[in-house]
Amino acid sequence: MTSSNRSELLRLVKETVKDGGTQDEACKMLGVTEKSIQRWKLLPVLEDRRRGPTTVPANKLSAEERSRLVATATSLEFGDLSPHQIIPKLADRGEYLASESTLYRVLRAEKLLAHRGRSKPREVARPRAYEATRPCQLFSWDITYLPSQIAGRFFYLYLFLDVFSRKVVGWEVHDRESADHSSRLLAKICLSEGIQKNQVSVHADNGGPMKGSTMLVTMENLGVASSFSRPSVSNDNPYSESLFKTLKYCPQYPRKPFASIEDAVAWVTEFVHWYNMVHLHSAIGFTTPDSRHRGADEAILANRDVVYKAAKDRNPTRWSRETRNWKRVDIVRLNWLKEEEASDTTQKRQLVS
Repeated sequence: MTSSNRSELLRLVKETVKDGGTQDEACKMLGVTEKSIQRWKLLPVLEDRRRGPTTVPANKLSAEERSRLVATATSLEFGDLSPHQIIPKLADRGEYLASESTLYRVLRAEKLLAHRGRSKPREVARPRAYEATRPCQLFSWDITYLPSQIAGRFFYLYLFLDVFSRKVVGWEVHDRESADHSSRLLAKICLSEGIQKNQVSVHADNGGPMKGSTMLVTMENLGVASSFSRPSVSNDNPYSESLFKTLKYCPQYPRKPFASIEDAVAWVTEFVHWYNMVHLHSAIGFTTPDSRHRGADEAILANRDVVYKAAKDRNPTRWSRETRNWKRVDIVRLNWLKEEEASDTTQKRQLVS
């Protein structure tokens, strides 16, 4: 590695740390170890003298042996099996080509270690990635069970969340799952929030109430774009899942099942008020979802920044670095890959520079 390449890597690590990241995260993204970064900082002008092994191992597979291994593992007979299964079958036939670990290593190098043949799982495209920069632009919703006193019977909480502000914009409790309930609730939310056609997208799981014909027709009539998670992939709908975890692990959650649907409605009413109006949400700068939904969080965060800077001015010796970052989170993303976020950040840096 040349000195210029090392200098560029050091610069990127420094910028990442300056922007609030960690050196460990920067090293993982750039494919370099922290020890290398530390060594380059101490000795920036020395060339990388690592040359790797200078001799060939005596027991290395020949090109012919390697080709035979690959051909055997990808044959019609063994194409659906793992090396863990192939090696014993070969031994039963009196054949030894290589050890199990060697077969794994060769297939990994040839990028053949993934599922092959009929064992390959069904591939489903990732859902569309979204960016929310203001309230009433992207909603997420789901249904969760609320236990009743009758074994095997549940109440169902329908809950819509604004992804940008994290505010619960609408909810209802019913005794069954139905696309009729969800479509009526969505219509009420669009009316109360003043949603215009082609303004908001709604992301949900793949359940019947989400993809039922009544719900889809309602969304089309309201001009609401639909988005759905992949089957059996819970983290495609992370904001709703996170909210349900907050709901069921908060100290107020009842220890006993709900006696009636009226009791469930009464409790959810109190929870939603606490969550929207009182709860300081960590992902939006420890402001309440309601204040962010109304745009009042900007003044709150700005005031906190003033308080901290004034405290530093009064006693600067207590501050070894900058004051706490009270900047507003202006962009909230849904279903973005980490590589896409890294690429997006890199592009923004290039534009700035």
